[in-house]
Amino acid sequence: MPVDPLWNSTRVRELAAQRRTGALIRLGREHRGWTLAALGGRLGCSPATVSRLERRARIADLALANQAALEVGMPLHVLMTSLAPPSPTAAAATTVTLSPRPAEEDPMRRRTLLTATAAAGPTALLMGLDDALADTPAPSGAGPLDARLATARDLYDKGAHRQLLVLLPGLLADGHVGVASRRSLDQARLSSVYCLASAVLIKLGAYDRARLTADRACTWAQVSGSPLATAAAARELAIVLRHQNQHAAAQRLMTSAAMAMEATGLRTAASSAAYAQMLCTLAYTAARGEQRADALTMIEEARRAARQLPAISPVGRLFPTSPAAVDLYAVGIHWALGDAGAALEAGKNLRAAQFPTAERKARMGTDMARAWWAWNRPEQTARSLLHAYRASPGEVRDRPAIRGIVQELADRHPRVSGVRELRTAMARSA
Repeated sequence: MPVDPLWNSTRVRELAAQRRTGALIRLGREHRGWTLAALGGRLGCSPATVSRLERRARIADLALANQAALEVGMPLHVLMTSLAPPSPTAAAATTVTLSPRPAEEDPMRRRTLLTATAAAGPTALLMGLDDALADTPAPSGAGPLDARLATARDLYDKGAHRQLLVLLPGLLADGHVGVASRRSLDQARLSSVYCLASAVLIKLGAYDRARLTADRACTWAQVSGSPLATAAAARELAIVLRHQNQHAAAQRLMTSAAMAMEATGLRTAASSAAYAQMLCTLAYTAARGEQRADALTMIEEARRAARQLPAISPVGRLFPTSPAAVDLYAVGIHWALGDAGAALEAGKNLRAAQFPTAERKARMGTDMARAWWAWNRPEQTARSLLHAYRASPGEVRDRPAIRGIVQELADRHPRVSGVRELRTAMARSA
């Protein structure tokens, strides 16, 4: 399809180089002769929202910007250039402290800095991630991105949230450097980094930040054209929307993601696992939105989709879905629907050995604990939480809702078996 000459003009190149995505959208809209209301109608938002999108120097909602760019006919390479971070300064690239010595010449100083940062609380680490999201830092020069991304995923799987927060700014920086290649693989890789950031931010209850990273994950996934990356990003965004009580929007997004994945033909085990995961997330989203029939229908469909998957998902798979993982989702779905008895029944045969990562083993414990707590069984609640804590302390310590159950247990049932041990463990790791 031929590109409109507008997008090859000097004015467009200037605006793209200045990172003025909103101004480019306005230019495209006016070129088509559309009013703010006309474009807003196509985007499903108000004229005022379009006006803010066009006027702001920094894009806050990347998913909306991407949609608007597509509507006005902006080519992907122009959009990518306008979204790229500004080139870092040489000074920022060579030092990590006030010392004038180059960072690469002082590995002890760098290790000390990282150790101190990892020991800090999540609040301090979130501030560092905020800085990286506001202004992409200089390239880290820390080695191949694939290997470091695998290390970061391993930290997530272990529930090592604080250590992961230390790594994320460098991963984001190097991911943005990588997309300068305009290769779809590098674009999908950057989307994966943003997905990982969203996942850990959701764990910590930092939903506004997670919305930003999920939006960026969706944009880069769409640019890459990868169905798996698009599905992963859509899932993270839907989870954020659910936590922000936008259940209908989350359900629409997951329905669309599941249909898109099914349309690929599910020719590989990875795509079949992704489809089953989309159905699980859709079912849980429906349950949190009090759509009982939809939730139960979708989880049964997920069970059917997972029948051909291995009992334990292979290491490294983007969507580690298995029949046991679907049953664990069923626990959460029944709990969300207010049926603790059905939740406990759904999880009665689950065992930690069915899950390959510490994060999933701990998640089994916390999900069962929520069901036992709703069933008014404090001793079983404490036992499940202790199992979760022993598998991955971060899954209990860092999640606000689970910390709340621990606190209620300690307040209301201080003498119940396991409560004192749980409270001591939590205090020790704080």
